[in-house]
Amino acid sequence: MPKRVIVVGSGIIGASLAYHLAKAGAEVIVIEADQPGGLATRASWAWINASWGNPEPYFRLRMRSIAEWRRLAAEVPDLGVNWCGGLIYDLPEAELDSYAAERGTWGHPIRRVSREAILHIEPNLADPPAHAYYVEGEGVVEPLTAAEALLQSAMALGAQLLPETPVSWLAEDQGRVVGVMTEEGVIHADETIVAAGAGAAQLLDSVGVTLKMSTPAGLLSHSNPAPKLLNGLVMAPGAHVRQTAEGRLVAGTDFGGADPEGDAAALAVALQAQVEAMVKGAKGLGLDFFSVGYRPTPADGFSAIGRWQGREGLYTVVTHSGVTLAPALGLLAANEILNGVRDPLLASFAPDRAGLT
Repeated sequence: MPKRVIVVGSGIIGASLAYHLAKAGAEVIVIEADQPGGLATRASWAWINASWGNPEPYFRLRMRSIAEWRRLAAEVPDLGVNWCGGLIYDLPEAELDSYAAERGTWGHPIRRVSREAILHIEPNLADPPAHAYYVEGEGVVEPLTAAEALLQSAMALGAQLLPETPVSWLAEDQGRVVGVMTEEGVIHADETIVAAGAGAAQLLDSVGVTLKMSTPAGLLSHSNPAPKLLNGLVMAPGAHVRQTAEGRLVAGTDFGGADPEGDAAALAVALQAQVEAMVKGAKGLGLDFFSVGYRPTPADGFSAIGRWQGREGLYTVVTHSGVTLAPALGLLAANEILNGVRDPLLASFAPDRAGLT
């Protein structure tokens, strides 16, 4: 009999879990409190990268996931990955050079480029620096589109999606998690995966499991649509900017977005003004809207993925780097859940490690 697995959450992580589990032959039910695609995914800057994050084990996991994005792009229709590359110059020069040198020793394909090369890559930058670093093999997706494409592919393989179905708590029987409680009653499963982003800690608490995490807010400004002004991602001091498939320039103070404490609307206007000064052709474009996302972040900043000691039937996948890590975490978690094999890349990221419980 196929293993019956509930995935709580349908953001990019939950969608990848559903796809990989269904592809491997599991009976999958995805349960989403809101609309398909979740909440944090909708508000992601959606950079697929290994340029951010220490230590080295996290870098290795991110590099593996970039490779898995390339596999997924060949498997899943309409996934929409754009391998546009990115310019990085958002650190002081000495710090930037040291950062790039370290990653070079790890095998990261990051290279130093001159002002002339910067303008060849991004001719519409108004005031490029003397030098930057460029990573050709990184990219973006439109996050909601990608999550929906993965969910559709999962459903084509037999997965069931239950939107607008809040989970009240995790259901237990003699210490084993046996499913979830909803307004319609208990939905049973052999395995329950908590991939509920900002709501993960509360659900885990319902069975006496503590996951220390934070949900910092990140604001992104979205311009009105424009003709193509940027070829890829630009990580500049004070503003990380990319152009979406529909032509909007999307910016945050870093790739996670700006801290919207205080007047969020004023911050969005200020970000848009910075973008218009930074990108030739953007002046007068104007702010169309801004979005605020809440980034599910385990207490030490790194992914929490795996089983909990002594809690059968329960698996957790919580991470801030959802867009980058979704393909690898979906694949590796499915293998662990269905085959009992934990990939060495996950060794540092158990959810019940020191500092998280």
